[in-house]
Amino acid sequence: MKFFVDTADIAEIRDLASTGMVDGVTTNPSLIAKAGRDFKDAIREICSIVPGPVSAEVTATDHATQLAEGRLLAKIAKNVAVKVPLTMDGLKTCKALRAEGTMVNVTLCFSAAQALLAAKVGATFISPFVGRLDDISEDGMQLVDDIVTIYRQYPEYKTEVLVASIRHPMHVVVAAKLGAHVGTMPPDIMRKLYQHPLTDKGLAAFLADWKKTGQSILPQAKAAAE
Repeated sequence: MKFFVDTADIAEIRDLASTGMVDGVTTNPSLIAKAGRDFKDAIREICSIVPGPVSAEVTATDHATQLAEGRLLAKIAKNVAVKVPLTMDGLKTCKALRAEGTMVNVTLCFSAAQALLAAKVGATFISPFVGRLDDISEDGMQLVDDIVTIYRQYPEYKTEVLVASIRHPMHVVVAAKLGAHVGTMPPDIMRKLYQHPLTDKGLAAFLADWKKTGQSILPQAKAAAE
């Protein structure tokens, strides 16, 4: 499963990319606004940090303007994935951009029927929003299961399931178990994936026992201690 980080915060992206865990980045107008950056400058810098897909979202709602915006965004860097909404105009834009070789992330997916349409027009990624479905007492992970199941029936569909609106680590685990290709998550959720109280407890015990030996693996560390 690939991990994308869902943010436009350059410092966060640099820090997480250095761990080797980041395969791509997703942004949206809200995240760009929160970062307080010029949109195109932010996307350009993110693309220089992360070699994988970087989603940059169009803001128009009509096909003609979406296509113009998408073409402009695609010129920023080779790893830009143009993000379009799951509307009729968005699907038309997806089809046109894919024909030109541009990666497209179809976003705001809330039903399996919508995901089927995105695959039929050749979307690179489909983004089901699991957390937002959970918020209205629907089962977001069931949607992921449905989409993965449908796509598996049709090998000609190359669209990857990119699970979005991830709210906690178990969303990531369940998505991986279901066979989703990608999980995009905020930086704090990515960091929570490695956290466990028993890991902390075990490490503290090992370090305490090691300190009792008076030894040091590195000579300079031993000299500094003396």
